[in-house]
Amino acid sequence: MSSKALPADLSEETVRAISDERDEPEWLLEARLDALSALETLDLPDVIQTPGRRWTNLEALDFEELVDPLNAADTTERVTAEGIKVLSFTEALDSHEDVVRDAFGSVVDPQSNYLTALSAALFTTGTLIYVPEDVDAEDVKIRAEMNSRSLFSHTLVVTEKSSSVTILEAIESGDEVDGARYFSNLVEIVAGENSYVQYGSLQNLDEETYTYTLKRGDAGTYSTINWIEGNLGSRLTRSDIETELNGDSSETKIVGAFFGHDDQHLDVNARVWHKAEHTTADLVTRGVLDDEARSVYEGVQDVGRDAWDTSSFQRENTLMLSDDSEADASPKLIINNHDTEASHAATVGQVDKEELFYMLSRSIPEEQARNMLVEGFFVPVLEEISVDEFREDLQELIAARLR
Repeated sequence: MSSKALPADLSEETVRAISDERDEPEWLLEARLDALSALETLDLPDVIQTPGRRWTNLEALDFEELVDPLNAADTTERVTAEGIKVLSFTEALDSHEDVVRDAFGSVVDPQSNYLTALSAALFTTGTLIYVPEDVDAEDVKIRAEMNSRSLFSHTLVVTEKSSSVTILEAIESGDEVDGARYFSNLVEIVAGENSYVQYGSLQNLDEETYTYTLKRGDAGTYSTINWIEGNLGSRLTRSDIETELNGDSSETKIVGAFFGHDDQHLDVNARVWHKAEHTTADLVTRGVLDDEARSVYEGVQDVGRDAWDTSSFQRENTLMLSDDSEADASPKLIINNHDTEASHAATVGQVDKEELFYMLSRSIPEEQARNMLVEGFFVPVLEEISVDEFREDLQELIAARLR
C-alpha cells in the first residue's frame, strides 16, 4: 500500500517554519523540502508478510491525528566527555556545520521510506557527537523526555581515525498528553578508520505512544560499531538496527532485548551487510512476551560478492509467558561469497516446565520462580552489555515489569 493514502496535514509552510525557527542553513532546508516532496511517492517500511497476513499493520497509523509538528517539545540532557563534542543539532550547525553537512543523510537516506522522509522533514531535536582523531571517550549520555504529541529526532555520530566512544541514549515520556503519541528517531554513525563506537539505546515510552526508529552505521576499515537496543515501552514499536561493513576487517555486534505485555506490539529487526574483506558480525536478540503481546523479528546477514573471509552469526530467542501472546521470527542468510562462516537460528518457546517444577519442589513460590527464570533468560544479553549503567537500567526495568 502506498503511503500516499495516509492522511498527514503537512505543508511547505510547516517545514519552513520549523527551519526558520532554528535559523538553519539553506542546504538543510532544501533537504527537508526534498523529503517532504518525496512523501507522495514513498511507501511505508517493508513488513514481513505471509499469505493473507501482514505481521505489522503500519497502515493503521493515523498521522493526521498523531503528528503535531509545530508544537514539538522535549527535555534533553546531554552529558559529554573530555576532548569530544556533544551538541544539540542547533548548536552543532553553529559551530560544526561542515561535520553535520557531510554526515547528514550519508548513512540513512532520508527518502528510504515514508517514515524516514517524514522524520527528515519534521525533526526538531537531535544531537551531534563528534570524536576527533585519537580521542577515547566514555560515559556520553543523551537522556530525553518527550513532552508533546509528536517528536522527531535526528542523531549524528562521527568518529575520526583511531578514536572511540561509548554512548547511552534513553527516551521516556514526560508531560502527559491526551490520546496517542508518535516518536521517531533516526541515528547515523560514521565510524572512521580504526575507530570504535558502542551505542546503547533504551526506549521506555508510555503505552499510548507509537515508535519508529532507524539506526544505521557505516563501519570503515578496522572499525567497530556495536549496538545495544532495549525496548520495553510504547504501544507499537518498529525498530531497525543496521550496519554496513564497508571497510576491510570491520566488525559489528547488534544486541537486542525486549519485554512486551498487555497488547504491545514489537517489530524489531537487525540487519548487517558484509561488503568488504575479513568482516565479522554477531546478532543477538532475546525477548519476553506476556498477556496478549506480540513480537515480530527479522534478522538479515547479507554477504556481498567481494566479502572474502566473512564471519557472521545470528541467534534470536523469544520466551512466551502467556498462551495468548504470539511471536514470529524470520532469520535470513544471503550469501554471495563462498569464503564465509555463518549461522542463524531463532527459537520461540514457553517457560521450561521441568525447570519450573524443580524450583517449585524447592519451596520457591510459583510467581517468584517464574520471575527468576525470566531474569535468567535475559542473562546472555545482559552479559553482552559492557556499559554498567545501561545494564543496570535494563535489569531494573525488567524487574519492574515482572513486579
